[in-house]
Order: sequence, then structure tokens, then C-alpha cells
Amino acid sequence: MRDDTSPTSRALLTLELVQNRPGITGDEIAARLGVTSRAARRYVAILREAGIPVQSVSGPAGGYRPGRGVRPGPLMFTADEALGLVMAVLDGHHRPDDPHHPVGSALGKLLRSLPESVAAQAKTVRNTAAAAPDTGAARPDPSVTVDLVTACAEQVPVRIDYRTEAGNERVFDVEPWAVVVRHGRWYLLCHSREQEATRAYRVDRVARVTRGVGRVVPPAVLDPVRLLEEHLASGWDFEVEIEVHAPAVELQWLPRNLGRQVPEGEITRIVGTTSNAHSYAEMLALLPVPFVVIKGEEVRSAVEALGRRFLEASAQRVGESPAAGE
Repeated sequence: MRDDTSPTSRALLTLELVQNRPGITGDEIAARLGVTSRAARRYVAILREAGIPVQSVSGPAGGYRPGRGVRPGPLMFTADEALGLVMAVLDGHHRPDDPHHPVGSALGKLLRSLPESVAAQAKTVRNTAAAAPDTGAARPDPSVTVDLVTACAEQVPVRIDYRTEAGNERVFDVEPWAVVVRHGRWYLLCHSREQEATRAYRVDRVARVTRGVGRVVPPAVLDPVRLLEEHLASGWDFEVEIEVHAPAVELQWLPRNLGRQVPEGEITRIVGTTSNAHSYAEMLALLPVPFVVIKGEEVRSAVEALGRRFLEASAQRVGESPAAGE
């Protein structure tokens, strides 16, 4: 455990404050550390003696700022900042302009540690680029995410307090296998002890994680992303079976949530379920090869309706009406 009362620890805390808030005053440092202003200046002096450049700027906008030099100071991230950066990279979520958000704070430290000639372009991108928000994304609690990832890594069972889609509070005992990020949502892929089956739980709906005892043995061959996508294609309202006139090797780009692919030579069967037949039909429309709906009246009707829409759109373009019966 770090002793925050020692001069060395307080000097490092001073460095962290200067990195986090360039322009922070000696009085502000003193207030944060619970020491006198004179002591705060002494900690700045300790940093400089160690070869860590800390600049003093006078005036109303003055204070202490991290300097640049041959021997830059060590880059110190908080646990929230480090986790925030990792999660931002994994799901594409960024808040680079907000110095109070862990991602923005950590990114600011990185940019300040670089030579100005290198950092200038990155700063320009950060300050001027605009990212479209992912409205379907769901941000999980970082501490819950860490608990689940740790349980997966250490192969220990957990009990999760979970809120279902209907809003009901449930408790599940599971054997965690992997945490998977898919389209801005985080999932726990696991084995449910109660249901004796593979399950995927949304991490943003997990309120608490309690470690159990024993050891988890994941499947010998585990492709977490593939298994998650196949799992998300099962258990819905409408069963579907599609016969696609192409070998499976040519269909690797298809979303796995369409269903499980069953290779049969030059034909591939897709077997799955869906709760939204119209959305399923729209995904089938992306296929550049012939296909037949073998099972699933709801999807077949949706495919027919989509075909009629396309015919009507084509006819209207040339000023005609679709032929009767089309």
C-alpha cells in the first residue's frame, strides 16, 4: 500500500495533479494534498531535482504545467483512466474533449507527453473532429466490467445481480467464459448453472458481481465472438431455415446472428430464429446469390413484402405500374 504521507508519495501526487490540471496553482495543490503552500512548492522542487520538468507560469492564467524536455516525467494513469482508454478502444466510444472524463483525461496526458511537433496534429483532430454518437451502444459500469473480466481470466464462478429486458431483478449463478464487445454492447458469455445452457448477458444490466468458489473449465475450443453471435441468433420467436445457393466459404461475411451455417457442398443452410421478420428479410436482401426460405412463414411473408416494395420502386421510376400478380 502506498504511503501518501511520505515526501516521495506526495511529490508523485503533485506530479499527477499537474498532469491532470495544467495551470494548477500552488494553493490548489496544497488544498488537494492537505499541506501548506510552502510544502506544495517543496514537492515541486523535488520533482525538478529528479529531472522532471515542471514549468511555472505567472499571471492570472498561471500556475504549474508539465514541461517538455529530454527527460519527461513518468506518465501516471489512474485505474479509471487506464480502464477508460481500453474500453474506448474496444467499443469505439470516445470523449476526447472532456478533461473530466477518464478517456479525455488520459488522452490529454498522452498528448502532453509527446513532442509538440508530434502532438499538434493529434490535438487538432481531437479538437475539431466530430464523431456521430452510437445510439445503440450501452456503456457498462467499469467496475462491474473489471470484475467479470477478472473472473473470466481467473476461471472462477460468479453470481450476478441482473436486470432483465422486462426490468425484472434476477440473480444468476454462472461460469464465465469471456466478455465480448459487439456493436457497442458488452456481453458476458457464460454457462448458466441453473439452466444448464450457454447464455449471454448484457454487462450494462449487471448491477453486482459476487465471486464464488471452485474453478470454471471453459470449452476446449472456444471462439467467443462466433459463439456469441450464434447464441444471439437462437431462442427468438420465429424459426427460420434458409437455403443459400453458395458454399459456406463464400458466406463468412454474413452476420452470425442470421443463424448457424450448415455447409452442404455448393449449398449452405442457415438455421436460426428471429423476433423481427422484416429486419431479417432486409439482411437476406444483401445476399448476392439466390436463396430460398425453406422454413419460417413470417420471414417468407416479409421477403415477399420486401420484393413487392422493390418492384413498386422500380416501376415508379419508369412511370409504370407493376404487372398484376407481381
